[in-house]
Amino acid sequence: MDVNDCIKAAEEMDRPEIVERLFFPRREFPGEARPERGVSLFIRVAEKVSIGCRFYAAAKDSPSLLYFHGNGEIAADYDYVAPAYLERKINLFVVDYRGYGASNGSPSCGALIADSHPLFEGFVSFLLDEGFEDRLFVMGRSLGSAAAIETAYHYQGRIKGLIVESGFAGQRNQLMRLGVGLLFKDPDRIIGFGNDVKIREIRIPTLIIHGLRDELIPPEEGKTLFALSGDSRKRSLFVANAGHNDLMERALDQYMEAVASFVGPQSSP
Repeated sequence: MDVNDCIKAAEEMDRPEIVERLFFPRREFPGEARPERGVSLFIRVAEKVSIGCRFYAAAKDSPSLLYFHGNGEIAADYDYVAPAYLERKINLFVVDYRGYGASNGSPSCGALIADSHPLFEGFVSFLLDEGFEDRLFVMGRSLGSAAAIETAYHYQGRIKGLIVESGFAGQRNQLMRLGVGLLFKDPDRIIGFGNDVKIREIRIPTLIIHGLRDELIPPEEGKTLFALSGDSRKRSLFVANAGHNDLMERALDQYMEAVASFVGPQSSP
């Protein structure tokens, strides 16, 4: 699928009943303290629409990770997570979605996919302008898995690896979890975000992370993504006692070691 096909597939889900169940935007409070080692910036994704981002720099020659966060989160939340990445010499670039954090616009399925492209280009341009090494990775957590997989699918020639945490696979299961499957005559026909379709064609190193007690996106979804992954160097981390929102809390060292090892020199294609 080309970019327009991917956007159109996602737009099939842009019905009020789905959007209101799928997106839970939070705003960033004006005047919030800024992180000591991070900077805030905006990337323009459409006419009069800009997305807020946070960049946490470890070192110019470190790998850089474009991070699409989970639902209900905002980039500013990662002020508290970034130190774990910086300690392991990983640059972290966290992006919001429309209507989240300091971003304007309203969230939608089509916009989530469409915006991943200018966000990737903005990420690359920022690093180039600031003199950072061109060693790029992309990661998506939960809802962010759709944007991360979309990015890796189209730009795998420019990215060293893909990380998916607590991601979903087929669109039908997601529609059923949202309780909106009956909106479509044939839910199996809906490609939607197309995580399962795209990951088959991704040929860069891929790491799948999932909690085995995930109550929102069952671990079977992560196992399906791992099985479907088209790369022979794929890795996985399934954490026994972790749910959807406590993976780092339950297994911080194990989690960060998996990420740090993955973005190391041995991950290069």
